[in-house]
Amino acid sequence: MERIWAPWRKAYIRPSKKKSAKCLFCGLLAENKDKRNYILKRSPFSFAILNLYPYNTGHTLIIPKRHVDSVHALSAEEKLDWLDLYEKTRLAIQKALKPHGFNVGINMGKVGGAGVPHHLHLHIVPRWAGDANFMPVIGGTKVISESLNSIYETLVKKLGPKESSSKALHAR
Repeated sequence: MERIWAPWRKAYIRPSKKKSAKCLFCGLLAENKDKRNYILKRSPFSFAILNLYPYNTGHTLIIPKRHVDSVHALSAEEKLDWLDLYEKTRLAIQKALKPHGFNVGINMGKVGGAGVPHHLHLHIVPRWAGDANFMPVIGGTKVISESLNSIYETLVKKLGPKESSSKALHAR
């Protein structure tokens, strides 16, 4: 049997703090530490954030600011803002990383694969021809080719400055 020594993973096995019952996304949003939390852009009703455990380089989440568990629970204004931020983010990823395609989806509920099952979020996963190779199949390891810090800096530049609530709403 081969072993990989990874002492930094101890935090997942024996965390020093008890897990909070609070929503991860709501907590990150409230901290107002966008760079540290990889929040790429805030819009009036939504925000875009890099996935800390990406399937591929540039894997991003689009999340409503209001804590809801379904698209149905969003107001018409929130839906429009959420989808507008999705499209702006997807276009920024397209320009910056030049993927050959995308997987875009919503995992609803724990059984549906949602890692944060009670706060709606949409995944944008850039895809390239050949990005699924032997490593995940044979080695059970996914290779991510660029750091979160590097991707963050690249995408923040493409997405531009934060929108103010009043400006963004009146522009529609």
